[in-house]
Amino acid sequence: MAARESRCPDESDEAVRATCEDASVCKRFAVSVGYWPDPYIQHFVRQAKERKAPEINRGYYARVQAVNLLLDAFLERTGCNCQVISLGAGLDTTFWRLKDKNRLPRKYFEVDFPTIVARKIHSIKSKPPLSKPIMDSHSGQSLLINSHSLDSCRYCIVGADLRNLPDLEEKLKKFNLETQLPTVLVAECVLVYMSPEQSASLIKWAACAFHTAMIINYEQVNMGDRFGQIMVENLQRRHCNLAGVETCQSLESQRGRLVSNGWENASALDMMKVYSSLPQDDVRRIEKLEFLDEKELLEQLLLHYCVSWATKDGQNLGLAEISF
Repeated sequence: MAARESRCPDESDEAVRATCEDASVCKRFAVSVGYWPDPYIQHFVRQAKERKAPEINRGYYARVQAVNLLLDAFLERTGCNCQVISLGAGLDTTFWRLKDKNRLPRKYFEVDFPTIVARKIHSIKSKPPLSKPIMDSHSGQSLLINSHSLDSCRYCIVGADLRNLPDLEEKLKKFNLETQLPTVLVAECVLVYMSPEQSASLIKWAACAFHTAMIINYEQVNMGDRFGQIMVENLQRRHCNLAGVETCQSLESQRGRLVSNGWENASALDMMKVYSSLPQDDVRRIEKLEFLDEKELLEQLLLHYCVSWATKDGQNLGLAEISF
């Protein structure tokens, strides 16, 4: 993949960066209502000016629970003797959640656009509830920190463009990425903003770079119907182009792209199926938080998002058995 070719226009990149803010605001609102605990999101993003619709809150609940369940299963299989790489991490707070639960991997990496990384580093530097867990898990020399990167023993955040793989790999290795260590890569609504060729290169790089690995991808699916077309049109009105939407046509296309790019075992489920597979005691709890007027809209939303995951199990850890 060429280092500087096939870059999206600046306007499109800016619109993609804006989705980071939107998602974080939605998560903070859902947390404030009680969908799941997250004492750290408040330090990264403002409270929403208006209420978010119940179906949006339940959708984010399903997304967060699904990714956490798969990630935690990988950490359990590896005994936390592993690495996590969060691709397009945005203002995600998973590192702090894992620190609180004493489930930190050997090292937790985050990658995003340099402007988003700069904002996150500023929040970390200025807010002790964010910086203290990083310092508590750090040992040795003073940590490295500048405007576009932060590196400690257990946590690293790097500004890089996921479409520029040589630069991405160079930066990760500079901060002690270990290709022989079991590694899980997480991408939430990231690959869809890249062309199919660019996301395929990233998926293939991940499969080839690590001996034992898992990739977790959350994004759109079933985008060929009218509901999917409306989703695309709404984003286009905000100058946000889903460059990779053709890879989101079906669960099979989502699964197939992982297998065809070097992963051994792959699965994909729409979020309606995932929602019904989550621990039902907790689902009943969150369904009491707000009255949902139109269940059909929630079902439509959940049917147009999915989680796909794939494994490559060089150490025979039973990674292919991870599921819901």
